[in-house]
Amino acid sequence: MSKDQIHVAMVGISGRGSGLLGLLLEMEDVRVTGVSDCYPDRLEKAAKKVQDACGKAPAAVSDYRKLLDDPELDAVITPSSWTSHAQVCQDAMDAGKYAATEVGGATSVEQCWSLVRTSERTGKPCMLLENCCYGQEEMTVLNMVKKGLFGELIHAEGGYRHDLRDEVCQGRENRHYRLENYMHRNGDVYPTHDLGPIAKYLDINRGNRMLSLTSTASKSRGLNAWMHKHKGADYDLANFSFALGDVVTTVIKCAHGETITLFHDTSLPRPYTRGNLLQGTKGIWMEDKHGIYLEDLSETPHTWEDLSKYYEQYEHPLWKRFRQEGVKGGHGGMDWLVLRAFVEAVQENRQTPIDVYDTAAWMAITCLSEDSVALGSMPVAIPDFTNGRWISREPVIEGAYCLDKVCEKFF
Repeated sequence: MSKDQIHVAMVGISGRGSGLLGLLLEMEDVRVTGVSDCYPDRLEKAAKKVQDACGKAPAAVSDYRKLLDDPELDAVITPSSWTSHAQVCQDAMDAGKYAATEVGGATSVEQCWSLVRTSERTGKPCMLLENCCYGQEEMTVLNMVKKGLFGELIHAEGGYRHDLRDEVCQGRENRHYRLENYMHRNGDVYPTHDLGPIAKYLDINRGNRMLSLTSTASKSRGLNAWMHKHKGADYDLANFSFALGDVVTTVIKCAHGETITLFHDTSLPRPYTRGNLLQGTKGIWMEDKHGIYLEDLSETPHTWEDLSKYYEQYEHPLWKRFRQEGVKGGHGGMDWLVLRAFVEAVQENRQTPIDVYDTAAWMAITCLSEDSVALGSMPVAIPDFTNGRWISREPVIEGAYCLDKVCEKFF
């Protein structure tokens, strides 16, 4: 039975968490009943934000586990740090709640298996809130892929290529967890923005899977250069030997022969890009050019066309509806859509469109990448978190937010 309103708790109210909290408070079918953060000022600010919006103060606690005893609580959303969000999700599922986590990689393969086992044992979904799966361009390409316009898919690329030097280097001032991760970890620490859409194009965990990867990290110099320039040579981290290479390149091989190349590149000067690329036997898409070439449809051979040319016919119906109703939320609207995908799954008591197997497989790339770098770029096997079910999975849960097929009948 569908619920008219669900009760949600938010664990971790950093800058990202505050933004997501604001979006939830705009949704009439969501009531935020609890907030948690280890920093008192963030916790107080979040509680006030909820009270100002709803007229009723939420439960506000530093220990999120105290929120889980609420029998009316339906779901927990956590934008907490990369090293804590898996445990929050596991505890939420153990308490009988839906779980959703903001993006970021796992710290161990066992952590990913724990998420899978907990979800299977409790019957509660765990959804990675990978908003890039719901970007307008990515969903248009998804629609074109499912309609066969790219032919058989061969290769995909993507990356998190974003100048984050000021955010990382001011991690102490801003209480941002990225700094300590960059100090001590070397691998693709943030792979899911690029991998999420690619995994759905390639039917990963539903007829296909990722088999192995190799990762190579460059030397690390960008953060030191920034600190010397902005904080001075006497700053205690100015000459620190940061573990994370400035550019980390990961190559993944899939069960049916496709290859995926991922880049993590956030410590050098550069404009933002996710660098998406998809190649098949009938065509190619390149996000940086907003370009596409389809052998059977493009007017001029060997010449890029603007993807916008194909929006009228092939834009995903979810985005057509979204534009008609009015795009809202951060990151061009994708934040709103990924939250709605989760909220509506909770309301209808059904599986989430990004399930625990997706969540585990995408997050695992981080710790596996670290292993490969540490082993001199040796190949590392990627676990099959479905335990063989990827070959023949249960039927897709159809709906407007489905990422495994385009469900036209819902629009």
